[in-house]
Amino acid sequence: QVQFVESGGGLVQPGGSLRLSCETSTNIFTFLLMGWYRQAPGKQRELVARDSSDGGPIYADSVKGRFTISRDNAKNTLYLQMNSLKPEDTAVYYCNRIPMGPYWGQGTQVTVSS
Repeated sequence: QVQFVESGGGLVQPGGSLRLSCETSTNIFTFLLMGWYRQAPGKQRELVARDSSDGGPIYADSVKGRFTISRDNAKNTLYLQMNSLKPEDTAVYYCNRIPMGPYWGQGTQVTVSS
């Protein structure tokens, strides 16, 4: 089974930055499209950033221009650089493959507040 371990979340003030990491258990990570999801209390899970088969990454309108998805294939690790954070970015962030697979990690909590 593919496993994902998310980390890097925390408490940050509005306008601040965080870099999330997603360590994976698969050695075919290089060949997988990956994405970042988030879920806030009372809201449905949403896809905020993903790799694209046509070349460039794709972002949700809510994070476009502020978030950047990247990867280190040597470490089988996916990253999400989050800048200019807003309170509405507060959520638990998860990574998964694209198309979405059935196995999820525990996620990492991001809280944006003064």
